[in-house]
Amino acid sequence: MKDKKQPCRKTSYKKVGFDLKLLIIDQVQNGQISVNHASEKYQVSRSSIDYWLKKYSTLEQKKLGMSKKDEIKKLKERIEELEFVKDFQQDIIADMELITGVDMSKKSLPKTLADEIEKKKQDRLKENG
Repeated sequence: MKDKKQPCRKTSYKKVGFDLKLLIIDQVQNGQISVNHASEKYQVSRSSIDYWLKKYSTLEQKKLGMSKKDEIKKLKERIEELEFVKDFQQDIIADMELITGVDMSKKSLPKTLADEIEKKKQDRLKENG
């Protein structure tokens, strides 16, 4: 006689509270337990835990991250700061080359920067007559 196959039983899971979700997520992210172990231990489906992990990580990124406008503003401020530093350094190099008479920039810097320094030297010479 053929054995009758048992119908596939769907595991029933209980509703999980927010605190327990955070506990499970924390344990999985810290490597204390695996997703499979958490699923068995807390009687929660693995797909639910994966979903919570994905959802929680995007939530954390939003908390830590900044809006695009703020990021652009911050980057523009950083660019201005770096350009100021570059101009200051070029002024010092131009003055040093005028004092010593040695063209250091042409030998050691990229052509575009050396050209900018040469222009600053020319401007200085015009100012001083």
